[in-house]
Amino acid sequence: MIIDTHLHLIDLSALRYPWLAGAPALNRDFPHEEYATQARRAGIEAALHMEVDVDQADIEAETSHVKAQSQQAGSLLRGAIVACRPEEGGFAAYLERQQADPFIKGFRRVLHVMPDELSDSALFRDNIKRLSGSGLTFDLVVLPHQIPRAIALADLAPDVQFVLDHCGVPDIKGRAEHPWREHMAEIARRPNVIGKISGVVAYADPSSWSVENLRPYVEHTIGSFGWDRVVWGSDWPVCTLGGGLATWVAATHALIAGASPEEKMKLLSGNARRMWKL
Repeated sequence: MIIDTHLHLIDLSALRYPWLAGAPALNRDFPHEEYATQARRAGIEAALHMEVDVDQADIEAETSHVKAQSQQAGSLLRGAIVACRPEEGGFAAYLERQQADPFIKGFRRVLHVMPDELSDSALFRDNIKRLSGSGLTFDLVVLPHQIPRAIALADLAPDVQFVLDHCGVPDIKGRAEHPWREHMAEIARRPNVIGKISGVVAYADPSSWSVENLRPYVEHTIGSFGWDRVVWGSDWPVCTLGGGLATWVAATHALIAGASPEEKMKLLSGNARRMWKL
């Protein structure tokens, strides 16, 4: 069975998503019910919700909205990775509020579409350090050229558990492996960073990708981090741009066909269960 560590739910009637105006294929409701039907058929037994970069004024409303859905009968939701703004002075108070809620498992600040310098500020870095001892993780979503900045954050806060999303966002469509390959090997040397096998079908050619197109990127990520420091995520509904949930699950099984049963278990559920106490 699989634990999905990267599920996005979209509810246009409840929350505002400014970025969706530029993503027409995703600019509709993607509810839990639609996901759960597909997920159960694919062997997914539980999921963590990943923040969807809602309007800043809606950040805490998104968490409340997702938590309410987790309390409904038959929900697959077991926790949430919520949005945050470490570059702002109100982060300390925000962190204190979130720590009181066991449903919240970690944080993410979208960085790959933001100026490179955002994570360089002293305030941003001081606020990341505040996560030390909290038990809450921090997801890093960065472009390959930004991975050195992610490394800097990991080095500044060695007691914080970081999660590198989407295999480091490689340009699979362009078949670009450098400097991504070198940067991935370097960040994986930090024991407080784990790699997330997710998102890659959205970075491949949507009309023609195959398992072999994905293999160099997925295998290098797993090889760099090792089976004890990788987790799996669907990136639903973004994965619908590259074939959908069932297609990505099938591709994953093909990619790890040569692994041992224990290694497969670690990637697909065991590491996530341990790290987020699911």
